[in-house]
Amino acid sequence: MENTLTKTVAQTKAVATKKAKPTETVNAILTAKAAEIKKALPAVMTPERFSRITLSAISVNPTLATAAVTSPMTLLGAVMTAAQLGLEPNTPLGHCYLIPRKRKDVWEVQFQLGYKGLIDLAYRSGEVTIIQAHCVYANDIFEYELGLDPKLRHVPTTGDRGEMTHAYAVFKTKGGATGFACMTKREIDAHRDKYSDAAKRGFSPWQTQYEEMAKKTVLKAALKYAPLKSDFVRQIASDEAVKAEVNADMSEVQPIIDVEATEAAENAGDAV
Repeated sequence: MENTLTKTVAQTKAVATKKAKPTETVNAILTAKAAEIKKALPAVMTPERFSRITLSAISVNPTLATAAVTSPMTLLGAVMTAAQLGLEPNTPLGHCYLIPRKRKDVWEVQFQLGYKGLIDLAYRSGEVTIIQAHCVYANDIFEYELGLDPKLRHVPTTGDRGEMTHAYAVFKTKGGATGFACMTKREIDAHRDKYSDAAKRGFSPWQTQYEEMAKKTVLKAALKYAPLKSDFVRQIASDEAVKAEVNADMSEVQPIIDVEATEAAENAGDAV
């Protein structure tokens, strides 16, 4: 694998030295890795469609294009993860995103689930019958209680709803169990600032789709209490991962470890 990766990176640099456009550089990588990509793709996606999705994503985001040229295998790893999950990245559907991030002064591409993609995966697991997330605003009627008899009531106002104050997620399993998680906007922002390196950049979904990311945060918090199959747990474990190879099962690929982020997560408990 290391020899293949070294050869691929060398090919990328050779193309880049000719001042090729990022799409041309990445297309050269796609061609060089065609056999490996085809082997790893699910049956529902052709190599041609995989290439179109990849090139389309970098053509509209200059920073992502930079990350793709700098660390091409992390781009392919992120797109392959999306493909195997049956999700399309960087589309209006908001299922998942390819996020450029800088680690030790090197740009790379991170896979990130959107809240709609998370809901889609949860329903496909067959373990939940209802899963929803909502934002709460200052003029809504909203109250909740924790403890042995938890309660949640939310009545959205029909007029001006005011500023966002909370987000919450609820679920019901096929066995009848229910649960919810609720966070204030301040708690959501604190979580974002602690765990998202790219949150303050203009291309981040935290900047362009704040409410959806807030919903995703509480969804992941709520699902910690749901009885879920290991397959689903493995799927969502790919969220916010950076992987530098393609494999027939991307859940088996170990992500590139960010030591500082890992230590922070270990000190704070499980990160959403």
